Amino acid sequence: MNYAVWAPLLVPLLGAPAARRLGDALPPRLAAWLLAGSAVALAACSTAALCLLAGAGALRLPPVAAVGHLVLPVVGDQETIPAACVAAALLTAVVVALVRTARRHVVVAGRARRAAVAEGTAAGDLTVVQDAGADAYALPGRPGRIVVTTGMLRALDPAEREALLAHERAHLAGRHHLFLTAVALACACHPALRMLRGPLSYALERWADESAATAVGDRRVAARAIGRAALASRPVLRPHAALPAAAGPVPRRVAALLAADTAGARHVGGRGVRAIAAVLLGCLAVSAVCALEAAADLHGSIEVAQGESPPPG
Repeated sequence: MNYAVWAPLLVPLLGAPAARRLGDALPPRLAAWLLAGSAVALAACSTAALCLLAGAGALRLPPVAAVGHLVLPVVGDQETIPAACVAAALLTAVVVALVRTARRHVVVAGRARRAAVAEGTAAGDLTVVQDAGADAYALPGRPGRIVVTTGMLRALDPAEREALLAHERAHLAGRHHLFLTAVALACACHPALRMLRGPLSYALERWADESAATAVGDRRVAARAIGRAALASRPVLRPHAALPAAAGPVPRRVAALLAADTAGARHVGGRGVRAIAAVLLGCLAVSAVCALEAAADLHGSIEVAQGESPPPG
C-alpha cells in the first residue's frame, strides 16, 4: 500500500474550510449544492481510504488470504498491520456513527410526523396545531407537510403568513432535507466536515427566503415575516430534516433580503473566489485520484499474491 492512501484522510482538513469560504461567496442555491456535494465527495474518499487500509492488513491474515486464494504474501511494509488495525477501528466507528445518525433521523422524523398527525388539523399540505406557542416547520415525507401552530398564525398578518408558508413550501419543493441528511452522514464519516453543517443550513434557509420573496412578490414582506416569526417562535429541538422558518442567523437573513443583492452572498473579489475554488477543486481531485491510486496499488498487490502477475522490480 503506497502513501497515496493517506491523502483522502487529510484533505478534508483543507477542503472543508475552502468549501465553507466559497459557499459564502455564492448564491444560496449554488452554495447548498456546493457544500453538500463537497462534503459527500470528501467523506466518500476518506471512507474508501479507511477501507483500503483495513483491507490491506486483512489480506495478511492467513484465513483472509485463503479466501482470496493468495499463494504469496501481499506486498507491503512492516507498518501495514498496525495502520490496518487503526483503520479498522476508525472504520468501525464510522459505520456505527452512520447507523446511529440514520436511525436517529428515521426515529425522530417519524415521531414528529405522528405528533403532527395526532395533534393537528390537516388541510392540503398544511397541518395546523392548536398551540399558543409560535412554531412553523416543514416536515418531509410522503406527502410532505407544513406544520404551523395557531400561535404562529396569530403572530403574523395575512401577507406575512403567505410568505411564511411559501418559505416552508420551498423547503419541501427543493428537497432540502436530503441536503441536510447527506451532510449529516458525511459528518459521521469525517469530523472535519462538521464545519459545513452551519453554512449549509444557512444556504438552505436563504434559498427558501428567496423563493418566498419571489412567491409573494415583495422582499420586505418576506423579510418582515421571517423576523416576526423568529421573535415569536420558541426554541424547540427538531430532527435535522425538519426545517423551521426561524432557523439560522435571522438578522443576516433579513439583511440579505432587504439588500439590493438578491443572492445574499458576501462580496468577495473575483480573484479571491477563483483562488478558493481552485483550492477546493484541487482538494477534491487529489482526494479522488489518491483513493483510486491506492485502490489500484492494492489490486496490483493482490494479483501478485495470487500469482497472476510477476512481482514488481
